Amino acid sequence: MFQAILGALLIGLTLSVFGSGGSILTVPVLMYLVGMEPQMAIASSMLVVGGIAFMGSLSFIKRKEISWPHVFLFGIPGMIGTYLGAWLTVLANAKIQLSVLIVLMIIGAYMMWRNKKPTAPEETKKDGTASTTETNNLNVAKVILDGLVVGTITGFVGVGGGFLIVPALVLLGGVSFSLAIGTSLIIIAMKSFVGFYKYFDLMTIQGFSFDWLVIGIMIVGGFTGSLIGNVVNKHLPKATLQKGFAVFLIVMAAFILIKSIL
Repeated sequence: MFQAILGALLIGLTLSVFGSGGSILTVPVLMYLVGMEPQMAIASSMLVVGGIAFMGSLSFIKRKEISWPHVFLFGIPGMIGTYLGAWLTVLANAKIQLSVLIVLMIIGAYMMWRNKKPTAPEETKKDGTASTTETNNLNVAKVILDGLVVGTITGFVGVGGGFLIVPALVLLGGVSFSLAIGTSLIIIAMKSFVGFYKYFDLMTIQGFSFDWLVIGIMIVGGFTGSLIGNVVNKHLPKATLQKGFAVFLIVMAAFILIKSIL
């Protein structure tokens, strides 16, 4: 149980400090610290990620730092994609899922190493409404397609995908970076809950049972870790830490490759 608490704190702390990347650690934490089987870890991670994202989004909702039009524009296709990604697991084994996770970890490490915030043409208003410039730059078809693709991939491997959603919202949706963070948390929660619903259906049919205590501890611990991260965030050399976390993701990807695939 101590390992679950430690892993959850690490996930929440990472999400708070870097704005993304923490959820990609959920599956490895459940597998190697908690001791879950790969398929169960991937399925459980959807509820853990969704729970942490939803709790983390509450402060953004209170401050009205959510772009609700983009939540639905990106989130609904994302939910459909996540459901599809979870369904596709019946056609694949755990090694294929973990291989895709490794690829995502490498992509996430690359984006962390670059350490560049994407910038939108104009700032979105605080209430989440778009300016005329943003509306003109909004590529609705690409946003919907991106939501579907990201949802399918992340649903397949059980991660939130914030490191993919935030750039998509900024570059394709015209959302300011500050609004994109809160908006992405809502989207992650929406699609994660839908993905878990499908995983739950598939896993229970196969006779698997979920460890609700561990899942609950992970959600509460992750949220607690994010609160701790908010306190210490101002005193941390974020640029250096992001590069360190990028290296950590590569090391973790190599560990999963050696431990569970080769």
